[in-house]
Amino acid sequence: MTQNSETNTKKASGATPERQKIFSGIKSTGIPTLGSFLGAISNWEKLSAEYDCLYCVVDLHAITIRQNPKELRDYGRNMLAWLIALGLDPEKNILYYQSQVPAHAELSWILNCYTYMGELGRMTQFKDKSAKNEDNINAGLFTYPVLMAADILLYQANLVPVGDDQRQHIELCRDVAGRFNKIYGDVFTMPEAYVPPVGARIMDLQTPSDKMSKSDENANGCILLSDSPDVIIKKFKRAVTDSDNTVKFAEDKPGISNLLTIYACMTGKKIAHCEAEFADAGYGAFKQAVGEAVAQNLAPYQEKHARLMADIGELDAIAAKGAKKAAEAAEKTLAKVKEAIGFVV
Repeated sequence: MTQNSETNTKKASGATPERQKIFSGIKSTGIPTLGSFLGAISNWEKLSAEYDCLYCVVDLHAITIRQNPKELRDYGRNMLAWLIALGLDPEKNILYYQSQVPAHAELSWILNCYTYMGELGRMTQFKDKSAKNEDNINAGLFTYPVLMAADILLYQANLVPVGDDQRQHIELCRDVAGRFNKIYGDVFTMPEAYVPPVGARIMDLQTPSDKMSKSDENANGCILLSDSPDVIIKKFKRAVTDSDNTVKFAEDKPGISNLLTIYACMTGKKIAHCEAEFADAGYGAFKQAVGEAVAQNLAPYQEKHARLMADIGELDAIAAKGAKKAAEAAEKTLAKVKEAIGFVV
């Protein structure tokens, strides 16, 4: 039966079509940035109304770089608290730590045996991260995309929210899933990249040609969600712009265009309205307004995050509950994979 005929049959019978699944993971290292919030996390909150969503703090991915054990644990809890504070309801979404569901690592090993060295060698992120960590180019760094594929395929995810820099990993995931399915039948759902309709691409405040990142060496280029109002406003005042003092969105004005994007996201206004608002203002007044808008919008999230971090026991209970739900779904896929391969199950 084709997908269309199956859907038509469900409609005719009055049955409710099965909701599609969305999976996404976020690293446990560091504090989320304004860029990750506006470019990704802010869109996740809206998806639970239409999709079954799993959001995973990917602490297994984090250890390709040496981590301090206490900091890794603290950052994991910190990230989970941020996800909840930013609007992901644990009752509507499955939230958990990757390391608490062993099936991620188990499926990753299996998929390693269906992934070619040449495919992994072409991954641009491996090349970039190797250049930054020349003293620790480990096997995990090389096979990182296989674990990412396992994360997605484990839950038969239909859609994966990604940025442009992750599309290559989704393509590899589809290649590996297709190869496995060709050998053993339709074991895995073929995932598609999900690009939010309004996914603001937030750039570095000091180097507006680069995406905002918490790993940037210049702290002034990045707004962390935990930054105080004073710090936020100071960083925006120091933002790199240009010399013509005209607030206008244009290709040759990357700094100002980035600030306009941020201001539009924070105020809900269209870019054209933002340009008109500051048509007679200089850059100083504009930067001040952007900083104040960001600080004001982040304040409620910061307050909720602080409340969550004040009760670690409750936070751990939320993660444990989410991990149990995730493991139940993961084990179904893993059993299917083992059966297909020929393992005794």
